[in-house]
Amino acid sequence: MPPSLSVRVPAVALLAVLIGALLPATAAQAASRAVQGGRLDWGIKSSFQSYVTGPIAQGSWSLTGGAATVGGSQFRFHSATGSYDPESGAFRAGFSGGIHFTGHRQAGGGNELDLTISRPTVRISGGGGTLFADMVSKERGSGRVTTSAQVPLATLGLSGIDMRGGSTPIALRNVPATLTSQGASAFAGYYAAGTPLDPVSLSVDTKAPAAAKTSAPPASPSPSPSAAKKKETAGRFEDAAVDWGVRRTFREYVTGSVGKGRWTLADGAQDGGAVFRFPKGEGTYDPGKKELDASFAGSVRFTAADGLDLRLAAFSARVASGRGTLLADVTSGTSTDRAVPLVTFAAGDLAPEDGLAVLTEAPATLTAEGAKAFGPLYKAGTEMDPVSLAVAVDAKAELPALPDLGSEAEPSAAPATGPATPAAQPVAAESGSRTSLAVGGGAVLTAAVAAVLYAARRRRAARNT
Repeated sequence: MPPSLSVRVPAVALLAVLIGALLPATAAQAASRAVQGGRLDWGIKSSFQSYVTGPIAQGSWSLTGGAATVGGSQFRFHSATGSYDPESGAFRAGFSGGIHFTGHRQAGGGNELDLTISRPTVRISGGGGTLFADMVSKERGSGRVTTSAQVPLATLGLSGIDMRGGSTPIALRNVPATLTSQGASAFAGYYAAGTPLDPVSLSVDTKAPAAAKTSAPPASPSPSPSAAKKKETAGRFEDAAVDWGVRRTFREYVTGSVGKGRWTLADGAQDGGAVFRFPKGEGTYDPGKKELDASFAGSVRFTAADGLDLRLAAFSARVASGRGTLLADVTSGTSTDRAVPLVTFAAGDLAPEDGLAVLTEAPATLTAEGAKAFGPLYKAGTEMDPVSLAVAVDAKAELPALPDLGSEAEPSAAPATGPATPAAQPVAAESGSRTSLAVGGGAVLTAAVAAVLYAARRRRAARNT
């Protein structure tokens, strides 16, 4: 074998080995991922909100499909589904929930302004992005109602943002949005194409392709009919949840420009956007008398720049004679009051069906004791957010699903502020090590090959001298 060939073979062989060692990680990162869970925060256009609720239109807006609010002027859409390709950066995420705007009340009934925007979907490919949405609008002047599915409502400014290489959560902050011509038509002519809209922020979870299924261990035997009957007769349950958002305007005050604060969930409480869920309920329930005595896990703490520090924990619910009371331990500053009756609500419909006793969005009223917890903000009798209850009276029953906001990609419930910048690249919480491996591995590969070739050249030079 010629000397020159003998030194090239090891170099090429080592190169092949190093590439082979690095390829699995790169391929794993590049595999297409499913988007499952997440939120999109968007004010649509804050000046439009002000116009709708101002002295000219004298209107209002309402939330539909589980949409929520965050901060002082943003709407939160939930339960993202879609796909993401880390190799190309192609991204699609559809969200649930909607906003219904009405204004300019007409003498004969109805509203001249009547617009619903729902199910926003973000699509990104080839460096460009578009926000689509379902829209129902009443045309100005003619009153003609148009219903359109997935209208390309806004173009997204993605300059300087590289969508490749992320994993989970994928997060974009304050991306500029501009009204399209199709969006202008669906917007009932209130704005012309090219009008800047509010920036868009989103955070979604992604999941790798499912691994090959393995054989599951034998299922545990089900409780005997006699044991299940005994448990039901005893009236005990060990799976229930109460959903309550406290009060929408209170949340907006806390996280808005005045409060400049946040809320923090702990002890198992969950954020459903428009509600907080306090799970792991247990207690007693009498389906005949429709009486309930339940305690729940979880806590929520509100803090704001004006000194507000309010923590609600150890929630419990009591129902009797068609009326319900929601209680909690209230901590304000360093003082704690136990089992304070916060709100009362109608509970006549709390009857079991298919193994579940469910009460959905029962109107709730602040009690005198509850009013003290909020200081001067609200008086007794104030309408608070509705209360929802779900009690599994059958061990096989599943509680209603909560809107899926995905992983928390920012430190507080308040939205990020400020213009979009190239730093608003996808946040890849789980991909940091992978990205470092891909970049660092490439550097190691280059250095290793260079070292081999350098050593080979020295040996060849020595033989030629």
